[in-house]
Amino acid sequence: MPTIAISRTHKKPMPEARKAIERVAEHIAEKFDVTWGWDGNTLHFERAGVHGHIALARGKVDVTAHLSFLLIAIQGTVDREIRRYLDDEFGKAG
Repeated sequence: MPTIAISRTHKKPMPEARKAIERVAEHIAEKFDVTWGWDGNTLHFERAGVHGHIALARGKVDVTAHLSFLLIAIQGTVDREIRRYLDDEFGKAG
C-alpha cells in the first residue's frame, strides 16, 4: 500500500495549530472527498481507498496517508496538495 509521510515543525501555540490543521483537513476533504475527525491531538481522515492521520504535537505535525494500489496514480497529486496546504498554514518547509 503506497504511503505518504510528511513531517513539519511549527511554532504555533497548540490551539492555533489545531485550527490550522482543521483548515488543512477542510481543504483535503474538499479536494479529495474525505471525512475527518479528531481523536485527542490526532486528526483521522478517510474515504474509499485512502485513510490516514495528522498527528499534532507541540512544535511538530506528522501526516501519514495510506492509498490503495488503485489510487497509486494520484499519489503525487495528493502529496503535493497536502504539502501546499501545510505551507499555507505553517509556512514553507525549511
